[in-house]
Amino acid sequence: MNITEAPMQNDLFVRRLSCEDLHAVAEVERASFADPWSEKMLELLTVEPNFGFCAELRGEIVGYGGMQVVLDEGQITDIAVMPEYRRRGIAAEILSALLSAAKEAGLTVIFLEVRVSNLPALALYERFGFEKIGTRRNFYAHPREDAYNMRLFLS
Repeated sequence: MNITEAPMQNDLFVRRLSCEDLHAVAEVERASFADPWSEKMLELLTVEPNFGFCAELRGEIVGYGGMQVVLDEGQITDIAVMPEYRRRGIAAEILSALLSAAKEAGLTVIFLEVRVSNLPALALYERFGFEKIGTRRNFYAHPREDAYNMRLFLS
């Protein structure tokens, strides 16, 4: 699979994030999180060695995911999908693209944090092989909530 652009059903494409996408990605961010990243912060995902992917449906960006890279480790920053497009497998496609790119980049381990109450995300990450390795108390501020720290070793 070419991870730069992968066609999906219903005219959905998952492709590499570019600077031109940041305004639309910031919209997804604002629709998804109480403390959204700014466009300037999201720009980090377009600068190597970091990377991101966006999901585009009929020309509209409906989701994205990003990864920060340090040496051979990756940290998933976020995976977000517009509320009206959730529960359709889009986040799984984004996560798959992120993990494929991580393997191609030679990363050996991926980390992430997820709200303990975010059962759909937990199920997604566990389906991809992530394991809970700890809890970060009061990691999220709005609303205040713990996060699970999760890890996936890449083979």
